[in-house]
Amino acid sequence: MASVRPIIGLPADRRILGLHPFHLVGEKYARAVLDGAGGLPLLIPALADELGMDELLERVDGLVFTGSASNVEPHHYAGPPSDPGTLHDPARDATTLPLIRKAIAAGIPVLGICRGFQEMNVAFGGTLHQKVHQVEGKLDHREDESLELEVQYGPAHEIVLEPHGLLRELAGTDRITVNSLHAQGIDRLGEGLSIEARAPDGLVESFRVQSAKCFAVAVQWHPEWQAMSNPFSRALFAAFGDATRAYMQKKRLSHGE
Repeated sequence: MASVRPIIGLPADRRILGLHPFHLVGEKYARAVLDGAGGLPLLIPALADELGMDELLERVDGLVFTGSASNVEPHHYAGPPSDPGTLHDPARDATTLPLIRKAIAAGIPVLGICRGFQEMNVAFGGTLHQKVHQVEGKLDHREDESLELEVQYGPAHEIVLEPHGLLRELAGTDRITVNSLHAQGIDRLGEGLSIEARAPDGLVESFRVQSAKCFAVAVQWHPEWQAMSNPFSRALFAAFGDATRAYMQKKRLSHGE
């Protein structure tokens, strides 16, 4: 009998394509869940409370909050209005921000990536720089969209991994090189979050939730991009996958299965 895979939820973006709204998740995230975490990806539509979040959380064994071209609406962290033309996704905000808090309180493993990293910070009361490249002393962390994807997602800069952190343990070293494709970044770190890594300019690149009962980590870069060809990305998704399998087994035992 084949082993049962953990169900890993991927909350979706809501986009208008033509005349109709669609709920979308990038294939690279689904592939990283399948290949890197060994899980069964489940796309979660951005329908907020209509989903029945408590019921949803009973069914999943982990959640990946993905990257996106949209920005978290600044009213969620008392930030100044966004520049005209900034892409927002209020349906996603209304779904992910409460889902993050509920999932972590329930002890469900969580991994945040890029926008998901920013969402997790906001969910814990943190704030964001909307344009890091305009902040004095900070680097330009954006990609050059005129270049091929392989270059956009290529190595951009080193990050320093904090001593005694989970990422330091996974990497087996104090520095790794990551890609960089973001304009927003952390201004004030959320309450109860512990820094796991910083960029050369001091910008927070990763954190974990101190009070979480299991894996609850977020990263600013994109480890899902060709995850299986990058040793650290493989290790990160494997650790997350291990946490989801442990949660699944615990849940099955509690149900007497």
